[in-house]
Amino acid sequence: MKRMQPGSASKATAQVERPARELVIGLCIPMSGSTGLWAPSALAAGKLAVKELNRESGIDGRECRLELINAGDDAPDIEQRVTGLIDSRAVDVLVGTHISAVRQRIVKTAGGRVPFVFTPLYEGGESTPGVYAIGETPAQQLRPGIDWLAKNEHVRRWLLIGNDYIWPRVSHRMAKKYIAESGGQVLDELYLPLGTSDYSEVCDRIRALRADGLLLSLVGQDSIHFNRCFGELGLSASVKRLSCAIEENELLAVAARSTDNLFVCSSYFGALQTDANLAFRERYEAQFGQRAPTLNSHGQSIYEGIHFLAALFAAHRNDPDGWRRKERAAMSYRSARGARYVDNTGKSAPVYIGRAAGHVFEVVATLG
Repeated sequence: MKRMQPGSASKATAQVERPARELVIGLCIPMSGSTGLWAPSALAAGKLAVKELNRESGIDGRECRLELINAGDDAPDIEQRVTGLIDSRAVDVLVGTHISAVRQRIVKTAGGRVPFVFTPLYEGGESTPGVYAIGETPAQQLRPGIDWLAKNEHVRRWLLIGNDYIWPRVSHRMAKKYIAESGGQVLDELYLPLGTSDYSEVCDRIRALRADGLLLSLVGQDSIHFNRCFGELGLSASVKRLSCAIEENELLAVAARSTDNLFVCSSYFGALQTDANLAFRERYEAQFGQRAPTLNSHGQSIYEGIHFLAALFAAHRNDPDGWRRKERAAMSYRSARGARYVDNTGKSAPVYIGRAAGHVFEVVATLG
């Protein structure tokens, strides 16, 4: 690919002067709001990926540089920020880990104008040309996770709890089917606004229904508040929790006594003992030291997303507009989880069940 042009600049927007052989990656990570705690590891992992690429030939022979964009759930001006950067040619591409509600805002204003690699788990269904959703979907995570808890932990009576936006609602719609297939039943489903901190009534509802399993689709700080409340009320000893979104930073923020019977289904844990992850951890710690931000799925996904971008440019080296077309073409790229991508519905990566053991996850099963 000779050069992926971000589209015609607005006549009212001055173009940014920068080196002709530089490629600027708009790094969309949450630096505020309920999910702001994802930012340190995502930024660190992004810096590592850029350093690795620049040590060789960059992307398409161009040195890479990151431009930070606040993609927090409370960011009021993300549309204006992204539009301004694209119009002024200050960024060439976008890579982001953030909630799907923010993805929808970015796609609405920038979809099809520049390549956009969306890296975390999500609800599925993204089909905008030029938007590459490389993370896991409910069919990859929830179906095997629910089945595993039914068979190994005998969970039958489920309560579904999530934040009130597209990812939890779509995921729970699919989860109800998977729960029925496993022989279980859904007692209720509850949705809370982002930024909720008081979960006492929710925990009262769990106790009243005598649920033995919870599907948690709360994110960031909301997840921390819920799990603290859940543990303090003594529910963690008898009710199993399953999440696809809780990562190592959130686990660290929950008291160890509140993590009993907490399971996470994911294709990445910082503690994975695979050759790819051990090598990734070694490079990460060599770059940032022992006090580096804790590795988690969001950080790894940004690292992976930037390397995916390099593979995308290489695949379309002789076709400058090829990134816009929805074609199926298998791509391999550097990943700490062994991921492969064909299109937004055809992708693969191992999926694991991790069980919280105090403040760390222990991988107890490989599901696929």
